[in-house]
Amino acid sequence: MCRSIKTLREPYSVNVTDADIHAAALQYVRKVSGFRAPAAHNAEAFNAAVEAVAAATRTLLNNLQVKGRRA
Repeated sequence: MCRSIKTLREPYSVNVTDADIHAAALQYVRKVSGFRAPAAHNAEAFNAAVEAVAAATRTLLNNLQVKGRRA
């Protein structure tokens, strides 16, 4: 889907920053919504979606087990 989103889990990325997670979430929401930047009346929903996707991504990365250890 979003080919330019880099893999954030180990062993591909050991040190994942909040900026990495936010960038991936932003790309995902842009792709799904079809908006690069939403109109003012959609900005709140767009930004809330980015934060929700970022939070889900953090949860996922924190709970993945890679090669028998937690990622």
